[in-house]
Amino acid sequence: MYTDRMTTSDRLIEATRELLWERGYVGTSPKAIQQAAGAGQGSMYHHFAGKPDLALAAIRRTADEMRAAAETALSGGGSAYARVEAYLLRERAVLRGCPVGRLTMDPDVMASEELRAPIEETLDWLRGRLTSVFQEGLDSGESTASLEPAELAATVVATVQGGYVLARASGSPAAFDSAVHGLLGLLRPLSSRTD
Repeated sequence: MYTDRMTTSDRLIEATRELLWERGYVGTSPKAIQQAAGAGQGSMYHHFAGKPDLALAAIRRTADEMRAAAETALSGGGSAYARVEAYLLRERAVLRGCPVGRLTMDPDVMASEELRAPIEETLDWLRGRLTSVFQEGLDSGESTASLEPAELAATVVATVQGGYVLARASGSPAAFDSAVHGLLGLLRPLSSRTD
């Protein structure tokens, strides 16, 4: 998880990211963060004003990584369908759930406008980015979809997030895979070419 070259600030952020993913906001105590990061209380408060400040930095980093991974898949070559397929089939820690999506279930995170903001921005960005990919498919004549690109984008995001929930509930990534492959089967006929 940590490298010798990581700063104390980075170790604190990384520890907080992991703990938020595993335990949620309430379960992520400053003491647990310090222990996981191998940092003292003085170091934590030297770099961050407190737990909310550190949690915000961790959530932002998680959101940035999610955007970067999605952008890599969605900006690759090929048809719109091929890029959406690459996004849907990219490697994920399915049984751990989405590190951003899981935060939407945390009432303490959702109650804080500041902590909620990067989550909303990231999910809005993802829907917007997928909408643009579907629109490119329509504009190029690749797609014959009668659905609005924004509706297709919302369906993709809902399928991924719901797939995480189904996989966690069943204890098997097969539920996620089934949802994704089912959606791809529905999208395939909308595309006249799939590269």
